[in-house]
Amino acid sequence: MKMDLFVDCDKQKNVVHNVLHHVEKLLDAATPPDIPSAFTKNEDFVRLHEKIILLRDIITSFASGDLSPQITMSGVVAGSCKALQANLRHMTWKVQQVENGDYSQRMDFMGDFSSSFNSMVVQLASTIEALQQKEASLQEEARQRNEAMRQLEQSEAKFKYMAQHDPLTGVFNRRFFFFSAMEQMERCFAMRKNCCYCLLDVDHFKKFNDTYGHVEGDWALKHIVEHAQKSLRRADIMGRYGGEEFIFFFSDADFDQGLAAAERIRLAVENTPCQLQDGRKIPLTVSMGVAGLLAKNAADQNSNTLQQWAIKQADNALYKAKNCGRNRVCVSEPSVEIGE
Repeated sequence: MKMDLFVDCDKQKNVVHNVLHHVEKLLDAATPPDIPSAFTKNEDFVRLHEKIILLRDIITSFASGDLSPQITMSGVVAGSCKALQANLRHMTWKVQQVENGDYSQRMDFMGDFSSSFNSMVVQLASTIEALQQKEASLQEEARQRNEAMRQLEQSEAKFKYMAQHDPLTGVFNRRFFFFSAMEQMERCFAMRKNCCYCLLDVDHFKKFNDTYGHVEGDWALKHIVEHAQKSLRRADIMGRYGGEEFIFFFSDADFDQGLAAAERIRLAVENTPCQLQDGRKIPLTVSMGVAGLLAKNAADQNSNTLQQWAIKQADNALYKAKNCGRNRVCVSEPSVEIGE
């Protein structure tokens, strides 16, 4: 009888040893062991084996970042896994909110990790705010710099315009007209093309000023410029020569073409009375003198000399037009030699 008891006791120890060894393998081995054949029909052992396998799978999934396993078991360990899963999911959601720019997120359910997370979010929010302030400062600095450049460009354009144009009528001033006409003249000669200079004088302008006043006289000058410019071609140039006199350069034009261009301007002024600011319409006329430069006669001539000669000839033609009764165009004689 005593011998049987010892035998049963040894069998129980062996069973306990095998169970513990199997559980240890389930916890430690990379690949879980199969159920020993001696226990395949033991429902309690099989249930314990399967529960540990499920816990292994759950913990392995959590460790790899997979929070999707459905935990259907009950008990303390399973409940802790469920709580961990819920916390990790909540933590993931908070991280996503921070990623989307919500730096108000805080955690108080993950112990030491909560403190690190909260500190990280505070520091991140502070860094982002500093970067945004710096970016805003840089943007404002860039805006101010761009605005300063824009104003500088506008000022440069304004001063350039003022340096080149007559302040009253808006046409080229005398200095810039000579410069522009010289360039055009040299370009014409380089292409073997003729050109003309022309002077315009408003008829009886002193009488107009004495009758209607200098303010209306300025209005009349702007009226003449407006209609004269409408009669010009794209390549032609107009400038204010002084007082009530204006000067023109007709590009690629011989004597006949220069005469025709001047005549268009004269007729435009004559056929369009000047409407004063009080509504009265006053007829105006102009006298004009044209001088031509033939490309074939301009070879080896100094450009300044050519320009001065042409303007002198145009002035002579203008004087002739005024002496012949005004409101007409006269042309200097083509036979006049340069330098005479």
